Amino acid sequence: MDAAFAMEVLEKAPYVTVSFTRPDGTPYGLPLSLARTDERTFYFHCALEGEKLDCIAHCPTVFLSAVTKCAPTVGPKDGSFTLQYKSATAVGRAELITGREEKVEALRVICQRFLPKHMDAFNASIARSLERTAVVRITLTEPPIGKRKQYDQHGEEMKWGRME
Repeated sequence: MDAAFAMEVLEKAPYVTVSFTRPDGTPYGLPLSLARTDERTFYFHCALEGEKLDCIAHCPTVFLSAVTKCAPTVGPKDGSFTLQYKSATAVGRAELITGREEKVEALRVICQRFLPKHMDAFNASIARSLERTAVVRITLTEPPIGKRKQYDQHGEEMKWGRME
């Protein structure tokens, strides 16, 4: 699937697994709640210290992976056990945000995505916790890749590029 499809999966997924590289070279991945501001930029927040930030300081290259619409199913034509899904992966560069203005704006985008009905409490939350919250920007370094397996209403698998 094309990059637009992949971006839609990344945006709609309730969380995206972000994989980092530890200073000893071993992988470290975990699901994070990301919010996107444009076609290349995602943000997440975390504590001011910890393994994610240690990994970013060591190696800022990260790998994103997301799955939506995932459901086990029986193939409508042949009865095989299979899985319908939409997935996306991407590679990016992570960096800690140090500027107050971008940090507040990133937190606003995160809040708008996950708690839009509570934006009236945003400013008070920022006043209370901005100084003890880290914000990380992930900038994609190449277009995301999307994949899917999906059947139409007649039980035909919708191959590459076929949308419905």
